Amino acid sequence: MANHSLDSLFAALGDPTRRAIIERLAHGPAAVKELAAPHDMALPSFLQHIKVMEAGGIIITRKEGRQRMCWMEPNALIPLQGWLEWQRKAWEAQSVEPKE
Repeated sequence: MANHSLDSLFAALGDPTRRAIIERLAHGPAAVKELAAPHDMALPSFLQHIKVMEAGGIIITRKEGRQRMCWMEPNALIPLQGWLEWQRKAWEAQSVEPKE
């Protein structure tokens, strides 16, 4: 598994605004304007979040008429899920009660 993929995923997930966007997109596609509405920031700042998420492969965007629409990338979190599972197994293999 490529580290750059995990780095991009962790970077994209490392911000509460981006996690809120993911939570919203889990319910279906949305226009950037709709995604930006609950966040107290200028649109150019919000678009930086969209760019980070798109670069991380978490979302897909496409221009539709006058709007830019966003969708979740269905398989985006699979590398992260695999890495977390590998870590969980490693931790479980080493978890023993400390001796007093």
